[in-house]
Amino acid sequence: MKRIPTRELLDDDAGTPSEVADSLADLRFLNRYFGGVATTTHMIQCVARATGRRDFSMLEAAAGSGELPQTVRARLQPAGINLRLIMLDRLFSHLGAQGPSGLAATTCAGSSGAQGPPGLAARTWAGSSEDGKNKVVGDALALPFRDASFDLISCCLFVHHLAPELVSAFVKEALRCSRVAVLINDLIRHPVHWAMAHTGRLIYRSRITVNDAPASVRQSYTTEEMRAMLEQSGAAAVDISTHYFYRMGAIVWKMPAANGRARPYV
Repeated sequence: MKRIPTRELLDDDAGTPSEVADSLADLRFLNRYFGGVATTTHMIQCVARATGRRDFSMLEAAAGSGELPQTVRARLQPAGINLRLIMLDRLFSHLGAQGPSGLAATTCAGSSGAQGPPGLAARTWAGSSEDGKNKVVGDALALPFRDASFDLISCCLFVHHLAPELVSAFVKEALRCSRVAVLINDLIRHPVHWAMAHTGRLIYRSRITVNDAPASVRQSYTTEEMRAMLEQSGAAAVDISTHYFYRMGAIVWKMPAANGRARPYV
């Protein structure tokens, strides 16, 4: 099945507040029960085993409501793996904010003594919710952070929105801001998956999802296409695995192991 780029309604916030909220709820449901949460959880467990570490700072790019990384964090805690999360999205409404008035303007510009996310550029809006979940409104293709600000940069259901040249641009930018690896959780393009995305309209809450779900599958990448793009990013190694319901998990390693070999993906 040929990849066909298609504009998705949620990208443009094209709907009423209720429709957008319902579409984000659809995404949370699909991530929780159709492989999204499990895929990111698996990748972080692999990074923990490969590095011997149990504590990671992680930026979730294009985070939407941020429910997925929070759920992953809760699942990993019993295993003694801790995630310190920051959520980034380009739309206030997706982060659950009401606009700049609902967030605090930060001017830390990477100052170690400033409050807020590490290395955050000036004039970027940021805030913190009651549960301590930091939120940043910014562009995933031009991350407003210093080099090596986070151990991990993660994204879910984001890369399929990007043309191949922008996939490379995003991964290079994410590698710049990471210390260990970039984690990509996305769909696998397949005719059966595309048909199931259409069938899902029977349970979708939002008309936005009715349009966006099959569009997402149609413009997603195969694992072979993804590997070819990621191997052009300058990464030390790329590991890709497949998961439940046409999900792929790609670990893009920033640094090789001390012995010169790439970290194993196990």
